[in-house]
Amino acid sequence: MVPILMYHQIGEPARRGAPYRSLTVHPAAFSRQMNWLRRLGYKGLSMRELLPYVRGEKHGKVVGITFDDGYRNVYRNALPVLRHNGFTATNYFVVQQLGGGNVWDYEKGIAHSDLMSPDEMRDWARQGMEVGSHTLTHPHLPELSPDDAREEVLGSKQQLEALVGEPVTAFCYPYGHETPALRILTRDAGYTNATTTARGLARPDDDLFGLPRVIVARSTHLLRFLQKCLTQLEERRRSV
Repeated sequence: MVPILMYHQIGEPARRGAPYRSLTVHPAAFSRQMNWLRRLGYKGLSMRELLPYVRGEKHGKVVGITFDDGYRNVYRNALPVLRHNGFTATNYFVVQQLGGGNVWDYEKGIAHSDLMSPDEMRDWARQGMEVGSHTLTHPHLPELSPDDAREEVLGSKQQLEALVGEPVTAFCYPYGHETPALRILTRDAGYTNATTTARGLARPDDDLFGLPRVIVARSTHLLRFLQKCLTQLEERRRSV
């Protein structure tokens, strides 16, 4: 079993009481988390590098590292930490908001936050990180017609590949909303895996197009963070 960590923003949290404040992890906390994983012998991996471990083809002390939405503060605050520790990670980008902001959040009262520009996304990839898709516009996919959903899933893949010049094989369902039909659509579009917001560790018998993740929030203190990551070792000990 493998933990796939789910982050959103790495920056200064919004004011107390602001909606979804918990989804912004302080840069110092993120740095401590990554440093301790390395000290404990863990390797942080992007989804493309993690898949052999998820499928049970490889074994080792690994965690998946994923970021939703493509925030600029991840580029500025998380990328140097990942590089320092020799880790890779996947960031899921909303194609039509590259260089823009989290417009899908405004109606919830969530403040604007800048997203990476195309050049920053390309540099993210050049530095060994993975570019994944989070659709074109961040919609609720199950509410779309089949044709519109296909455009969001396949069109985003094609546009990202044109921008970064490499295959885009990792997908993340906006809001975690998905259906069996959407899993098939994602597979048929040419992705190799897709993550959700369902909580749990990824197991070899999981559907690769419905992988659960481990949420890391602003309030996740270091001991709790390590407990989430080390659960896989405890499960292995119990099975021996």
